[in-house]
Amino acid sequence: MTSTAPLPPLLESAHALQPDLVALRHAVHQDPEIGLELPRTQAKVLAVLDGLPLEITLGEKLGSVTAVLRGGAGPGPTVLLRGDMDALPVQETSGLPFASTVPGVMHACGHDLHVAVLMGAVRLLCERREQIAGDVVFMFQPGEEGLGGAKVMLDEGLLAASGSTPVAAYALHVSSAMPQGQVLGRPGTIMAAADTLTVTMRGRGGHGSAPFAALDPVPAACEAVLALQTMVTRRFSVFDPVVLTTGLLRAGTINNVIPDDAFFETTVRSFSPEARERVREEALRVVRGVAEAHGLEVDAVFSDMYPVTVNDGGEAAFVQETAKALLGEDRWTTMDQPLAGAEDFSYVAEQIPSGYFFLGACVDGLDPETAPYNHSPEAAFADSVLADGAALLAELALRRISRATP
Repeated sequence: MTSTAPLPPLLESAHALQPDLVALRHAVHQDPEIGLELPRTQAKVLAVLDGLPLEITLGEKLGSVTAVLRGGAGPGPTVLLRGDMDALPVQETSGLPFASTVPGVMHACGHDLHVAVLMGAVRLLCERREQIAGDVVFMFQPGEEGLGGAKVMLDEGLLAASGSTPVAAYALHVSSAMPQGQVLGRPGTIMAAADTLTVTMRGRGGHGSAPFAALDPVPAACEAVLALQTMVTRRFSVFDPVVLTTGLLRAGTINNVIPDDAFFETTVRSFSPEARERVREEALRVVRGVAEAHGLEVDAVFSDMYPVTVNDGGEAAFVQETAKALLGEDRWTTMDQPLAGAEDFSYVAEQIPSGYFFLGACVDGLDPETAPYNHSPEAAFADSVLADGAALLAELALRRISRATP
């Protein structure tokens, strides 16, 4: 007669995996890839998943990996855990010994940590498969940085991967400028919607000494940029704000030639679906009105990017409860307000009750208040948070499945 030794506590098991998680994180960090197709990153993920009791599906239109763990304690609900895998077009200057070896590409947003954390959760839950009365879907996602990889995975049937729609979905995001090891979240809106306003003012060029003989688009473009800022302060409540930043403004070739066209591009952030819809209408009205006042034609296009990321109230409370129970009361912080960054996990949260939260990963010796932020070429993230992040994702799945099982 054989007996199976009891597994160590989840957090202890996670810390035993820490060297493997660090090795994976460093390997992914040194070899970053951009976009929807990440063949080298996908191969690294598949190599670690090989031999585990998982049903694996690869994306058709992107280099995603979807892995399903069938619980050994019988059928039950499904929970989804997500980690994004893509990097950014940034030249790394962090000076890390495992810095990117790919020129102009860097894991400046910590997605390399997300890969390692989710992989840790996979291994922890596979070890505990016989305790699980339900299924877990692991979502290894490319294309978060502006390409909507989550939506592509949804379109390819992500939510049907286990045969039943998940009862909940969870994702974390590391931050290089939040206190190391601190877990932060909030109910309701946690990340903004992000959209783009693209404007071309079309006039008539001429000599810089005779603007009356031309139709100068440059003052109109400048006026439109300023008018958009006034619109924000006069048309939107400070309690449901929008943020508009014109990061690109281009016109002309030389100082004494009035150009035919002036072009600008503005990122638009909003924190509710209502404000998102309204800012589209208001921004287009302002830009078209300025153009008309100057006698110009205008091409103005408002392009949707990512929706507002909204945490389900019950799932946000569940994340808080679980983080405190697993890591300690002092490791949780409730955020006073959402961040103005955007996230394509929002597409998942639109369809499934979700809990999205942050994990502080400021490195030792830096002050979170002044540390290089995510997307900086100097951004650095602490390896020490990997095991705790993996344990927290795994614990969320275990507890949520147990809570939903009759």
